[in-house]
Amino acid sequence: MSSGGDTIFALSSGRGLAAVAVVRISGPRAREALERLAGKVPEPRRAAHAIVRDPANDEVIDDALALWFPGPRSETGEDMAEFQMHGGRAILAAVFQALENMDGFRPALAGEFTRRALLNGKLDLSAVEGLGDLIAAETEAQRRQALAQYRGALASKVEEWRARLVAILASLEASIDFVDEGDVPEDLLTPAMRTAGALLEDIRGALQDAERGERLREGFVVAIAGPPNAGKSTLLNRLAQREAAIVTDIPGTTRDPIEVALDLKGVPVILVDTAGVRETSDPVESEGVRRALARAQSADLVLWMVEADAAEMPPAAAAREVIVVRSKADRVDSDAQRRLDESGQLVLSVQTGVGMDELIDLLTRRAEALGGTPALVTHARQRQAIGEAADRVASAMSAAAPGREEIVAEELRLAARALGRVTGRVDVEDVLDLVFRNFCIGK
Repeated sequence: MSSGGDTIFALSSGRGLAAVAVVRISGPRAREALERLAGKVPEPRRAAHAIVRDPANDEVIDDALALWFPGPRSETGEDMAEFQMHGGRAILAAVFQALENMDGFRPALAGEFTRRALLNGKLDLSAVEGLGDLIAAETEAQRRQALAQYRGALASKVEEWRARLVAILASLEASIDFVDEGDVPEDLLTPAMRTAGALLEDIRGALQDAERGERLREGFVVAIAGPPNAGKSTLLNRLAQREAAIVTDIPGTTRDPIEVALDLKGVPVILVDTAGVRETSDPVESEGVRRALARAQSADLVLWMVEADAAEMPPAAAAREVIVVRSKADRVDSDAQRRLDESGQLVLSVQTGVGMDELIDLLTRRAEALGGTPALVTHARQRQAIGEAADRVASAMSAAAPGREEIVAEELRLAARALGRVTGRVDVEDVLDLVFRNFCIGK
């Protein structure tokens, strides 16, 4: 189906100076763009040399390659054309102006090419989300997970779940509609619910891994917290291998959380240096302490730093997991160092490097656990829809009893509808703006 009467165009390659720039055109007049700017339409899906001219004055804009992708065998499902041109700003400005001067042409909105591909059945909604993640991927694990999503890992699993639901529903409908037929078994509910139980277990297994998928997309957050002058900013700088945070002997130097992104084993790890936690009458520092505690509570892991000989301990329920790190080990005598080592706590000195390898190994192990096999569920939207489907299947099983087949069937129909929202089979318009809000122009 067509997604609109306008023909859209945009730069689909990277912005800025480049050897080659790709200008993409999609819509009912894409062929006209080739005829008027290049003077010819190449053989479908074969690049051809073209002299690109401004139709308004026949002035040459550039030597280029032109390509023609007639719909529906194109990325968007519509007629598409591309110009592969030299990447100078003046060249692109000239070709964009020439296109904009033509009737029925306009610049594309962010994500509009992909949106048209979705509406024309070339991609499903989960693949669109995977494509957005693939463009934004900064680490190897993120790339692998996004590519699996884009290539249909979740969509194929969801379609399998839906097919199993449809099969269960078919048997229930037979027991409801043809109860008097002699060749219909008397008890279809029991085997149907046995199959539903296996399906529910499969869905819940995928949901258990959803948090890992979302964490991998967004980054594993490690907050460095603790009292002032415990060495938090020094540790952040050492791990970041640059002077990301100001380090002084004055308590309260750090006020706002400072974030540094690391790539550990292909997994994005976000280190957050927070304000020293202490009682203070300074309203600005007090706000910094409040933000530090809030950031720690929302982090995946907190490294609570105290000096080697200090007695302070982290507040209760500071995060999902808190590891006490005793810093400045170089300032305690050998007997105290031995006692700390025997305590099993993580002891380090940023100055001498003692304990740094152990800390990096700890963070790396967490990263490796997060970045293993790509997770199926990677977005909160997907998790919510699949979670609703699981709840509906569970409700159907709870309601299962002779004479209640219609109630069971309705719950299963609602479960199938919830799964349909994952790939965009139903209610797609409700989520399009949310999905495409972070897409770039030209994709």
